[in-house]
Amino acid sequence: MSDKGDMGIPEEESFEALLDAYGDGLGEELKSGDKVDATVISIGESSVYVNTGTKSDGVVDRMELTDDEGELTVGVGDSVTLYVVSATESEVVLSRQMSGAGTMEMLFDAFSSKTPVEGKVNEQIKGGFSVSLLGKRAFCPVSQIDISFVEKGEEFIGKSFPFLVTRIEGEGKNIVISRRKLLEAELEEVRAAFLEGLSEGDTLEAKVIKLMPYGAFMELHAGVEGMAHISELSWSRVQSCEEAVSVGDTIPVKVLKVDTVEGKNAPRIALSVKQASQDPWELVGDTMRVGEQFSGKVVRLAPFGAFVEVAPGTEGLVHVSEMSYTKRILKPEDAVTQGETVQVVVKAIDLEKKRLSLSMRDAHGDPWQGVALKYPVGSKVAGTVEKKESYGIFVKLEPGVTGLLPKSKLAEAADAAALSSAKPGTEVTLLVDAVDEEKRRITLVSTEAADGASNWKGYTEKPKGKSEAAMGTMGELLMAAMKKKK
Repeated sequence: MSDKGDMGIPEEESFEALLDAYGDGLGEELKSGDKVDATVISIGESSVYVNTGTKSDGVVDRMELTDDEGELTVGVGDSVTLYVVSATESEVVLSRQMSGAGTMEMLFDAFSSKTPVEGKVNEQIKGGFSVSLLGKRAFCPVSQIDISFVEKGEEFIGKSFPFLVTRIEGEGKNIVISRRKLLEAELEEVRAAFLEGLSEGDTLEAKVIKLMPYGAFMELHAGVEGMAHISELSWSRVQSCEEAVSVGDTIPVKVLKVDTVEGKNAPRIALSVKQASQDPWELVGDTMRVGEQFSGKVVRLAPFGAFVEVAPGTEGLVHVSEMSYTKRILKPEDAVTQGETVQVVVKAIDLEKKRLSLSMRDAHGDPWQGVALKYPVGSKVAGTVEKKESYGIFVKLEPGVTGLLPKSKLAEAADAAALSSAKPGTEVTLLVDAVDEEKRRITLVSTEAADGASNWKGYTEKPKGKSEAAMGTMGELLMAAMKKKK
């Protein structure tokens, strides 16, 4: 028995028959334009080799299988869809896209299978661009050449791009193509991958692309947008988005919420600019002390006072009672205006409730402080009539310091009639009868009594009290001087 018989191979089968059997199931020979689902079998420095499913392996330029950063997107064993550029007995050259001169059959095939076809933009014409596509003239509407609005069409002239055939009419005389549909498909893949890894609480960079009265729209990734409400743009209180951000700014944001919207592919993403940075109230305990003075901006008025921002995102309240020592404030508009810069003193800090109590009047000093020394009992003072009441006449001695000429003292005055008829603003000269600095009271009397005696003399005989010591000493010196003259 022969060796072939020993191997179990019938003697009548030839070597050619064995070769044919080897090729069974490998498919027919390839031709230009064919679409191939190939498997990567080897990767070289400049080329990638693939199994085409036929007797001939294929080769594709390595650059066609890399991303924008030059990184290879496939590995050995991966499957990739390619198109035959040329096929010989020794070599099959493949490409990611159809290119070069082709036939109408290939265009119809690309149209029906939605296969990208490489084309070169020749010129800009009315409504779009003239493109050479597999040896044919095609039309790409200006809205379909890119995803974004096209301002300068000349930037596309002379460049080659992959296109999708969207319409063929008149046996190929009218071919309409789109690049935008391919870009949107690519963008959708990238967007889906990004959204899959996006979680609430993430902090990332975003670009401001549009401002609205209610918030700022930002691009988180290609094809992925979110919105930061105006209240989330800054720890400071802002009236408009423009006060916090500008279109084109790239800033850190925090993802607050990702909501799926029924009927839409894109989710609704809520963002925060302020929460991507530290809450300024966390620094107040280390940067502010009661009694310290700051310059702040009036950001809001309320019936009971004004809110003043003393640091970015840190506001405090100046109650109407803390606005002035020199005049009575009934409503904050009488003392300040929104947007005005004022000096304030910190009166109280409540970190737990995030509250600051501020005072404007303390920043300018209390005019009643030291008033007993400034207006000693028995001293002659000049002032202006401020107002009249049933119980006496109020006389303004200086801004914030007003004395009272009581009705009982007015009746004893030699010039009672003149004082009673004095109108507000009239200048008068009186004597200080009593001072209570703690209660902010100064009692005044006329310089002459009704009987013609000088009221001033009476103070030289009074014992020295807390607020009269200085005047008592002065009176004693004057009396001694008068005795010497006698």
